[in-house]
Amino acid sequence: MKIFRSYSHSQLAPECALTIGNFDGVHRGHQAMLALLKNEAQHRDVPSCVMTFEPHPRDYFAALARKPELAPARVAALRDKLTELARCGIDQCVVLRFNAQLSGQSPSSFIDKVLVQGLGAKYVLVGDDFRFGAKRAGDYAMLDATGDERGFDVARMNSYEVHQTRVSSSAVREALGHGNMSRVASLLGRPFSISGHVVHGRKLGRNLGFPTLNLRFSHWNPAASGIFAVQVFGLGDKPLSGVANMGIRPSLDADDVNGGRVLLETYCLDWSDALGAEGAYGKIIRVELLHKLHDELKYDSLDSLRAGIAKDCDDARAFFRARCLRIPT
Repeated sequence: MKIFRSYSHSQLAPECALTIGNFDGVHRGHQAMLALLKNEAQHRDVPSCVMTFEPHPRDYFAALARKPELAPARVAALRDKLTELARCGIDQCVVLRFNAQLSGQSPSSFIDKVLVQGLGAKYVLVGDDFRFGAKRAGDYAMLDATGDERGFDVARMNSYEVHQTRVSSSAVREALGHGNMSRVASLLGRPFSISGHVVHGRKLGRNLGFPTLNLRFSHWNPAASGIFAVQVFGLGDKPLSGVANMGIRPSLDADDVNGGRVLLETYCLDWSDALGAEGAYGKIIRVELLHKLHDELKYDSLDSLRAGIAKDCDDARAFFRARCLRIPT
């Protein structure tokens, strides 16, 4: 999948079949929409194209109003969203920076400059609640009427349901907030996972006897938090079972290197000797969060922290045994 940061990039295909949205999590409803988009693109002999936004529009307006509480928790960081879009077979993705210029663009200008002149859209597929343009003034009816005038087809996809429940990013966020990982997997069609480069941390876990793989995220408010039984991919032929802490890590040290940012710290129960102590730094790994053990806890001493981690490891081993997954003896 080709990724572009502008709708006027010279390497974009001159025409496309397009869908527009945030696609947070790329859940089963999104996947059904993307499958339809691919089919329509194939019939028109044009590439399939997704337009998405970073930051999330609600993040932008929350920051503008200085009310961070209005920003939605996110299901996926941009890296993981793009990975899933590529797995769905999308040909190209345009990631637009959502800013004052874009948010203030009128619906008619958005259609003319972005859809027609910029992307050469011949087919536009949107969701049943799609709105666009300044003050969300544009809707499906306007887009459909303009499409007739400007030479592109417009289609609207109804909600996608699983077990009589509408699949949405909001539903995934709610399930993640409750730690219901089986529900999350049902909505996503896959286990929930997070990927990134392994970075250096404070080495506190190593000193406690539980060295961790650290993934750090900037400007991301994840919907998931707490302690999880996980599997780690990207460090060998087989996944590694482990325990992960997802969150800001209640710290014993106000000057902690994490600085209050979101961190995913993963301790592998069966670390491969072939990797060595330094064998993961700089590598891109993917961590599947399979089962939530409990919320983040604040420990009042290193001894209590060590004991808490040890118990989490025992509980994770019990989970993997129940699932008949591979764990160390």
